[in-house]
Amino acid sequence: MIIEAINQRYTLLSESSCCLSCGGAINYAKAQPGETCVDLGSGRGNDVIRMAEAVGETGISIGIDISEGMIAKANANKAKFDVENAEFIQAELEKLPLEDSSVDLVISNCTLNHSTDKQSVWNEIYRILKVGGRFVISDIYAVKEIDSTYKNDPIAIAECWAGADTKDIYLQTLKKAGFHQIRILEESAPYEKGKALVSSFTITSTKTDKKSFLKNDFCWNT
Repeated sequence: MIIEAINQRYTLLSESSCCLSCGGAINYAKAQPGETCVDLGSGRGNDVIRMAEAVGETGISIGIDISEGMIAKANANKAKFDVENAEFIQAELEKLPLEDSSVDLVISNCTLNHSTDKQSVWNEIYRILKVGGRFVISDIYAVKEIDSTYKNDPIAIAECWAGADTKDIYLQTLKKAGFHQIRILEESAPYEKGKALVSSFTITSTKTDKKSFLKNDFCWNT
């Protein structure tokens, strides 16, 4: 039901001009020529197209989204701007249709909070990144745990607030996936969204060889 609610909401929003982001992941991404870049929750495809321009003919930019409407809109924008090195795939973030260690850069903007299995999403991000590859992700976190009344409500999750984890839980999820030395690039003051108090932030880290870290080596830098 959650996937259906998300698909319905964002298919309706695909033709609107409203802003669906909560941060500036693309502004920090710095895609380089020849890189393979992925946008999780790519929406109308604007950031994918920007990265396609940055990576050039020797690179590729891939958008992943669950919404049929958003994929259709993104492909229309791709054709409109005559972008050849961009691709849009409809898929769940928990099961990315990409090979292991095949991606240089993963970005996302206010999407991961929708997932009911965020550990699987972050495990997938770690899996598809090359060693030395990086993510730059904007998302929201809950200042205090979301009430269970809303936490399991498909509509509230689709509205981009009820699925938010607390910052501590978010941190532990990244750690379990294998990421170390997390940096906060930007972070907002708390604000009300739906029935929750949340903050937006943009975070980044690089995939490293797990063997190069001690078991408890982890750092959260602001």
